[in-house]
Amino acid sequence: MRFPLQLLTPVLLAAAIVAAVAVAVPAQAHPAKGELPSLAPLVKEIGPAVVSIATSGRAEMQQNPFFDHPFFERFFEDRPRPPQQRRRFSSVGSGVIVDAESGYLLTNHHVIENADEIVATLADGRELEATLVGADPQTDIALLKVEAESLTAMPLADSDDLQVGDYVVAIGNPFGLSQTVTAGIVSAVGRSGIGLRPESYQDFIQTDAAINFGNSGGALINLEGELVGINNAIISRAGGNIGIGFAIPINMARRIMDQLLTHGEIQRGRIGVQIQNLTPDFAEALGTTHQNGALVTQVLPGTPAEAAGIRAGDVVVEMNGEPVTGSSDLRNKVGLLRVGDAVRLTVVREGESITIDLAVGEAGKVTLGAGSQVPELEGAVFGPLTASSPLYDKVKGVLVVEVEEESPAWNAGLRENDVIVSVNQQPVEEPDDILRVVEETGPPRLLNIRRGDGALFLLIR
Repeated sequence: MRFPLQLLTPVLLAAAIVAAVAVAVPAQAHPAKGELPSLAPLVKEIGPAVVSIATSGRAEMQQNPFFDHPFFERFFEDRPRPPQQRRRFSSVGSGVIVDAESGYLLTNHHVIENADEIVATLADGRELEATLVGADPQTDIALLKVEAESLTAMPLADSDDLQVGDYVVAIGNPFGLSQTVTAGIVSAVGRSGIGLRPESYQDFIQTDAAINFGNSGGALINLEGELVGINNAIISRAGGNIGIGFAIPINMARRIMDQLLTHGEIQRGRIGVQIQNLTPDFAEALGTTHQNGALVTQVLPGTPAEAAGIRAGDVVVEMNGEPVTGSSDLRNKVGLLRVGDAVRLTVVREGESITIDLAVGEAGKVTLGAGSQVPELEGAVFGPLTASSPLYDKVKGVLVVEVEEESPAWNAGLRENDVIVSVNQQPVEEPDDILRVVEETGPPRLLNIRRGDGALFLLIR
């Protein structure tokens, strides 16, 4: 390829000048040792706060899907089903010490799930038995405690201040290797819908700092040495890093930790609305100039939203002074509040902005009555699994608290104490999950039910 002369000539001239300068500059003009930019001092200071986590335990093996098929279910009506087999497992991950005095450290729930032994190995080689304080599968956060002296804790940042383009450093133990440090930038914030559990709360930091298996639960830090996120997941075709990793914002993890320390569990609340994203077409139809927000599709009866006067068709654009970007954003904001917390919503109704105050209610029973999104299930009351249920601690799902006889739900085949494990092959754990999945997937509805020691499918058209 031939370059135009007017472009090539300045290039040659510049090259000649650079060559002359290179000859003229003496060798001792190179930066002195220690003056080169380096992350080493930062890593040396806060690296000891990152630990390796090894777990072992027993987990249930995947049962043959034939046992859950309605055709084969009849063969087990009068005989016990084959016992569920359990296998021994071991796994590795990472964790971050956030309170040196009390010995608290954060990691991912999936790192310690089903573990009956957890060992944290410090950067100095000490191996400590860790106990589980509490965990929240829906945010994938777990809080552990170790007993030791001379621990190093990592200071916590305000992850809301994080911006796309900020430099970040990931520290963890990929593939079981000892502490490994990688660097990159914040590629995006507020990521959701990346293919994890559909009922999970997602507000991820995306980064191109190399994150691999074993980094789960490790630290994502800023250049001030502050913890901005807990490394969580990657997108990968072959199992290795391709520059798309995700971390849970530390602000989200901190709220979960506070609830676990205060209550010993997550008291997740709700306001009682079904929502979807506001699209440009909906915005035009509703006569609003807002391009982002959560569109209320249904207000559930007997909830704080109904008492406060929220209506279907309202568009929630702000919550407690912060903009609402969409349905998942509002769900995250509400789901991370405690029951009883005050909420101030700014909604757009018929083109006008209205302020509505309410308090977060307890996520409890949901009754499907006339006019519900699922008329085929009218007459049923759904609630969370409680210790009084025979299947408590055996399965995860939504409990059928009661069913009115001869109601549509009764005629569809639902019975009291049934546990709905999934709807349209999507797992459900809270009553609101049923309505969410139905809204997202539409009819027909395929319900996977656990009943006593058996299981069955119900197909509702």
